[in-house]
Amino acid sequence: MFESFVVFVRGIIAFGTLLIFARLIGKQQISQLNFFDYIMGITIGSIAASLTIDLTSSAWPHWIGLLTWTIAVLLLQIITVKSRKASKYFDGEPTIVIMNGKIMENVLKKMRYRADDLMEQLRQKNVFDITQVQFAILEKDGELSVIKKPEFENVTKKDLHIQPGITGIATELIYDGIIIDANLKQTSHDRTWLFSELKKLNIQSTDEVFYMALNPDGTIYTDLYRDHIDNLIDITDPIKQN
Repeated sequence: MFESFVVFVRGIIAFGTLLIFARLIGKQQISQLNFFDYIMGITIGSIAASLTIDLTSSAWPHWIGLLTWTIAVLLLQIITVKSRKASKYFDGEPTIVIMNGKIMENVLKKMRYRADDLMEQLRQKNVFDITQVQFAILEKDGELSVIKKPEFENVTKKDLHIQPGITGIATELIYDGIIIDANLKQTSHDRTWLFSELKKLNIQSTDEVFYMALNPDGTIYTDLYRDHIDNLIDITDPIKQN
């Protein structure tokens, strides 16, 4: 029982320490995860796990280990920001793997990068014909950036001289039957307006509404709880399906 309590306490310490150190390191570990970052993440996680369950040693050495690795990561980030050469050495650099529809075989061999991996990443970019590719660049984090030849680029509204519609993010007004007053105020509306809109939809109470949002073009999206019930009946009832 005592050991369980110790593990619990040390787990809380490890969790809190990792949370603080992760905030110090920042988002680069997630957004630009390269091989070196991956190794560091595994090592720091392993130290935190040992801090939690290794009762044969005191917690301080593990905590010092976490602190040491975190400081090392921070120093490395500072060095790579200050020095271009250091950044190229530790993080690598983008590499052109396709040029004018031709695969750079020597580059692939040098990077020990398989053609199968290249084709897979092209398919993920909706490219199934290499001859359509002007440039393909393998980024530092392993992602593939593709530039198609001009004749194969998708046509945009600008190319067709079409005026684009209003774009933006919908604003939540009701979630799970609860009115979000802050968002309502942000849209320059009040509850009186909201209740009038609900009345137009024959909705008697906000308790009937699971989700309601105001779109950038002024239209309102509404999802009711009873929608799910009706859909469930339509799927399971053979009479209604016919």
